[in-house]
Amino acid sequence: MIGRLSGTLLEARPDRVLLDVGGVGFEVSIPLGTFTMLPKPSERATLLVKTIVREDAIQLFGFATAQERTVFEKLLSVSGIGPKVALTILSGLPVPELVAAIATQNVKRLSSIPGVGKKLAERLGVELKEKMSDLAGTAGKEPLALSTVASDAILALLNLGYKAAQAETAVMAAAKEAGNDLNDLLRFALKRLAPK
Repeated sequence: MIGRLSGTLLEARPDRVLLDVGGVGFEVSIPLGTFTMLPKPSERATLLVKTIVREDAIQLFGFATAQERTVFEKLLSVSGIGPKVALTILSGLPVPELVAAIATQNVKRLSSIPGVGKKLAERLGVELKEKMSDLAGTAGKEPLALSTVASDAILALLNLGYKAAQAETAVMAAAKEAGNDLNDLLRFALKRLAPK
């Protein structure tokens, strides 16, 4: 099984990359969070990989962080969730937010992910609550309001054109100063994102 790939990034799209490793081009499906962390094409990139072997295909799924890959594997353990749906869920919310939403069984938050209905959101909470609570550590114990406000702030920044990684970093840093108010959180995050 392939567990890691490191090579030259030939192509990058929000859902997949083509990575040249020693002259062999590997097509790897990725979540949106990984896409935002990729270098420019023709630069060197490293992905942690989950290999899924089927009768008719070998599929590679790549991740920028070990936490992303772990969450992906846990999503696959839920009945009725295959790799494509797991990637969609992983792309729908920033990883810390997704882990917290599942750990706290926040059906409303999970249902906001495109393609995730109420039943699937409930099943995610029921089947993965314990696993995600362990993974979340303190993130799963955060007040739900903060997590929802932070997520709303991240979405607002994405709508303004910032990349997901930039938005997440700015909001998490701003949360230490701004507390639980959306307007304050956005103001502090925008200050951090402003060119110096």
